[in-house]
Amino acid sequence: MNIVFVNATRRFGGVKAWTLDLAAQLEEMGHKAAIFCRRGAFLDKAQKAGLDAHAISFGFDYNPLTVYRFVRYFTQHAVDVVVVNVGKDLRTAGVAARLCGIPVIHRVGLPRDMRDTPKVRNTHRFITPRILVPCEYIKDGLVDGMSFISDKDVAVIPTGKIPAPESPAVVRTPRQLAVTSQLNPDKGHAELLHALKLLKDRGCSFHLHIAGTGSAEKELRALSDSLGLTDEVTWYGFVADVRQVLRKADIFVLPSFSEGLPNTLLEAMSQGLAPVARNVGGISEAWPSDIPALSSTLIAKDKGPDAFADALQSLISLDNEGLFDLRGTVWSWFKANHSLERRSRQFVEMVRGMLR
Repeated sequence: MNIVFVNATRRFGGVKAWTLDLAAQLEEMGHKAAIFCRRGAFLDKAQKAGLDAHAISFGFDYNPLTVYRFVRYFTQHAVDVVVVNVGKDLRTAGVAARLCGIPVIHRVGLPRDMRDTPKVRNTHRFITPRILVPCEYIKDGLVDGMSFISDKDVAVIPTGKIPAPESPAVVRTPRQLAVTSQLNPDKGHAELLHALKLLKDRGCSFHLHIAGTGSAEKELRALSDSLGLTDEVTWYGFVADVRQVLRKADIFVLPSFSEGLPNTLLEAMSQGLAPVARNVGGISEAWPSDIPALSSTLIAKDKGPDAFADALQSLISLDNEGLFDLRGTVWSWFKANHSLERRSRQFVEMVRGMLR
């Protein structure tokens, strides 16, 4: 099949990470995948990965010149399906695909990414895309919040990641923790730092690796120092490949107050890290709940630092053999349930169903 991904958004987020992973896997499976986007980090990453990626200026909504260019490309390259996101991509490439009679998949990352406005409603009624989301939580949010979307309009295929080639080979003393979310207030880093202060006061040894940047970075660094955690925390800033940080850790922490189906959690479990997270959004849908040691590490959304400290202590206090076995179990569970290959095959089956 010949599949084109078009993304006009400016910020690098979960949908773009999903696109890069899926496009590369589709190519490996023998399909053709092309990407159209603005100049910037997304284009650079796609081209560095060896993908067929093109820079394009979208112009204004429904720009006839941009629509024409997409019509010409889709026709010349016998495109089978077009995958768009939530902005000018839908209102240019989506329109072009509709004019060419090509099915459109509208990939949505969060319920709030769409608004129930006349413009959005009319565009969807014209294009009639198949909406694709990574979890039931987002599907329910769209169906409840958008008057023009019904249950049958939305497909759910969870995000997949490539598992590490082998089960984790080591655990570390002191235990190494990692968090890789953006350093924004809604990601809960402040609560995590307060939880670590509690752990330190309890006599627990640990080290936290923090990757990422964001609007709260300065305040979080100051908070870490004021809590006496300077020696227990390493700050990495922007990291092009978070796996470099994850491979230094045994335990992953996700204290966010708001999530869809977070790439950060999936990336961590793909490397065999034992997870601790707040139960928000679609996190429970990707949680290895059948692993007994993790039954208490998915924390109720209304709980605070004490609950995180207790959950982290339950993992930190495991002996080396216990934590080693747990990490291996997480890796095996992820490989069986959330591998990129498995999710890509589900995507291909969905596309084939649309083409019948």
